[in-house]
Parts: sequence; structure tokens; C-alpha cells
Amino acid sequence: MCATVPPELHNRKPAFRRDLLAWYDTHARDLPWRRAPSLYRTVVSEFMLQQTQVKTMLPYFTRWLTVFPDFATLAAASEAAVVKQWEGLGYYTRARNLHRLAQHLVALPALPRTRDEWQALPGIGPYTSAAITSIALNAPAAVVDGNVVRLLARVTADATPYRDSSHAATAFTPLADALLSPARPGDYNQAVMELGATVCHRRAPRCSVCPVRPYCAASARGEPEAFPRLATKIIEKKTVPRAWCERDGALLLRRGEAGVRRLADLHELPTAADLGLTAAAIAAYPLLATKRRSVTRYAITEPIHRVPAPPAPLAPTLLWCPRAYLSHLTLSGPHRRWIEELWI
Repeated sequence: MCATVPPELHNRKPAFRRDLLAWYDTHARDLPWRRAPSLYRTVVSEFMLQQTQVKTMLPYFTRWLTVFPDFATLAAASEAAVVKQWEGLGYYTRARNLHRLAQHLVALPALPRTRDEWQALPGIGPYTSAAITSIALNAPAAVVDGNVVRLLARVTADATPYRDSSHAATAFTPLADALLSPARPGDYNQAVMELGATVCHRRAPRCSVCPVRPYCAASARGEPEAFPRLATKIIEKKTVPRAWCERDGALLLRRGEAGVRRLADLHELPTAADLGLTAAAIAAYPLLATKRRSVTRYAITEPIHRVPAPPAPLAPTLLWCPRAYLSHLTLSGPHRRWIEELWI
């Protein structure tokens, strides 16, 4: 486990930081929260970037800032309006946590300044608290995400087998803290993440243009892709048959079950079970499409069958949605695409 700076890197820390920051100053991507930095923009961007790539979240960030330009506006909005603006980004707990955070912040007499103070707030973990305080407040807190783990594991050629990225992040935090630039902690953190995202790729890293290649033990060995050593993720396969019913519009299910807060108030096509059907029974109806997607550790296959409209009265969670009203409802990205495709 790499808990401290290896001896061969210890005396070269200033040069490592210098070369990394010089590369960042020249090659940093032109991103809106960097173009006009503020605490609010940093917070929003960090929430949106959790489990989402930059290219995916950029249009959402722009629209979000138009609707919710500051903490006060966001705090005053309804949860439904907040989730609607997040529609398509997935992992909706992030939107709800960001909303709760804004409400908490506007009620405080002063904004928190330290990493510990931020980490005590709703939806803020070790990574997010470090990112916010270092980037927006210049606090000396190192961030450790998947990109940082990959870069540090390669720089040190750390051969420790880790159960998953979370355990690796915990193990590499002391090293990240030790390498952090005390003069430019926010820029340093963004530089490490930027390098991991744009150069030190998981597959086919671009070692020839890497500014820290002279310090990288894995590159010197000619095997950067061998690090980090993470256990293979076990993927579980699931099949979820779904129904396409048309009458007074399309039949949708409104999620809101106890214990499934992350999906509350999202609408989707009903499953066979939602209509009281078995998988075998729904399979007897015409197959319209078969969709596949991955969610966390699941590989999900979702066959969609044309099913007769169920008899009235409908269950409280089911509703008929006229086509003209679809844009007013909040749906996950995949379900909106499927419904619009089936309605052509």
C-alpha cells in the first residue's frame, strides 16, 4: 500500500509539481466553471461530474446556470423543478443532495471555509469537500478520484491489489496529500485530474506527451496499463420486461416507493410486475424492441412488449400520459428516448 512518497520521488516533489502545473497552465481544457470561477459554479460542476463525463454534463451545466444562477435561487426552487433540470444526467440523488445543500447554505450565517465544515454538509463526501475547498477556497486538500488513483498508481508502480476504486482512493490519499502543491492546491488538483482524463488513460495512455513521465515508474517499466491493480468488477445480468400500452396516451409508472428515494417522482414504462403480469405472460405479447444498458454493477436487458391497456381503476402509481404532456414529466434519459422512439 502506497501511503507515503516513495524515496525516489521524495526529493523530486518540487520538480513533479512544477512540471505538472506548467503542463496544466498550457493544456487545461476551456471549461465554463474555469472561465468564470466561483464557489457556486465549482459546487455545481463537482456534483454534476460525479460518475458523469465532462462532455456529457457540459450542456446540462449551461442550462442549470441559466435557471439556477446561485445558491439562493436553487434553494427557493421546488424539488420537482430541480429534478426536471437534471433530467437525463442520471443518479438523481445528486440533484436532490445539491438542492438540500443549497437550502442548508442559505440558512447559515456564513459559508463554510474548511474541508471538515463542508464534509459535514448534505451530499458532501471526502472527494467533493476536497475539490470544493481547494479549487474555490485555495485550501490545502488533495482530491483522490479514479483519475488520480490511476496516475499515482502508475507513478509509483504500486502493485497492491485493491478490491475496488474506493479502497484504492483511501490508500492513495496520504500520497496525494504529500504531493499536493501548497501554493496552488486547487490548480494542482485540477491538473492531476485533467492529466488522468486526457493523457493517462486507462487503456492506451499517451505516455509520449505526459509531463510527469520522467517520474513515472510504470512508464519506465514499459507497462503503465498494468496499474492500478483493481479487482475485476462482477457484473450481474438482469432482465426487466416492460410494457407499452396506448389508450389515452402512453401508460407510465411514477416511481415513489419507500426506500427508493433516488427514483422518486421519475416516470418510466411499467414493468410486467407493475401490471400484475409474469415474465412469461408479457412475453406472449408482440415484442416492439429490446433495450440494453448498464447501471452500476448490473447489465440490464429490457424487452418492451405491446400490451393491452389494463382495466380501470389503475393503481395510484400508474397514469395515462398524453403525448403533448410528455415534456412536462421527468423521465430518465433512456425511458424518454424509448418512449419517443415507440411513439414515432
